[in-house]
Amino acid sequence: MPQLGKDTLSKATRRPLAFGFAGVTAVAGCLLAMSSTFSKAAEEAVVIPPPAIDEAATATTEKAVFAGGCFWGVQGVFQHVKGVKNAVSGYSGGAKDTAVYETVSGGDTGHAEAVEVTYNPKMVTYGQLLQIYFSVAHNPTQLNYQGPDHGTQYRSEIFATNSEQKKVADSYIAQLDKAKVYGEPVVTKVSDITAFYPAEEYHQDFLTLNPTYPYIVYNDMPKIENLKALFPTEFSATPVLVLKAKG
Repeated sequence: MPQLGKDTLSKATRRPLAFGFAGVTAVAGCLLAMSSTFSKAAEEAVVIPPPAIDEAATATTEKAVFAGGCFWGVQGVFQHVKGVKNAVSGYSGGAKDTAVYETVSGGDTGHAEAVEVTYNPKMVTYGQLLQIYFSVAHNPTQLNYQGPDHGTQYRSEIFATNSEQKKVADSYIAQLDKAKVYGEPVVTKVSDITAFYPAEEYHQDFLTLNPTYPYIVYNDMPKIENLKALFPTEFSATPVLVLKAKG
């Protein structure tokens, strides 16, 4: 998967943005100042094989937690997958008292921006979610960054919720590396989850609520189009939204 072009600016050049819909000023991370020109969309999908082994579907509701850069885009992708009941942006890997956006953005809390996916494994399997995660949602060859977003909070990490998920994820990474589908090694870490902390309300459903926001247009909307193109039978045109469910 190619890296983002040089027409995007680094985290150090970004400025805080006041979000009118939430009345909140978000600082650092995920917020991208735009340069004057953009030659093309930021991300291209990678066609990869499905996992050779998958988790057995023994229930109608399970959870999976994925980190892969800014959670806006990762959440947006999984919200458009059939069988997903909810996808919540949040933080995992650190302590509860540091699970705050401004603190996590410092890069030294141990947290990664992550998305908790609640899904029906009889409609979409864990393996299928992994395939989407590795091919559409992010670039698993970038260590501690995704495109313009740099820092350990943007790392690629799978937080397994049970031993079977960990087994499937580890096996799939080995499979992808052996097949050399990216041309570079997969750097995704697989860990046992300790906790997941939902992010602030103004981060939820950000892609759907802000489809014309420049960062979303050039970094995340292409992911939705890639999902639709590569996984047409799994794609849902209507996203499942966190704020709608709460309302």
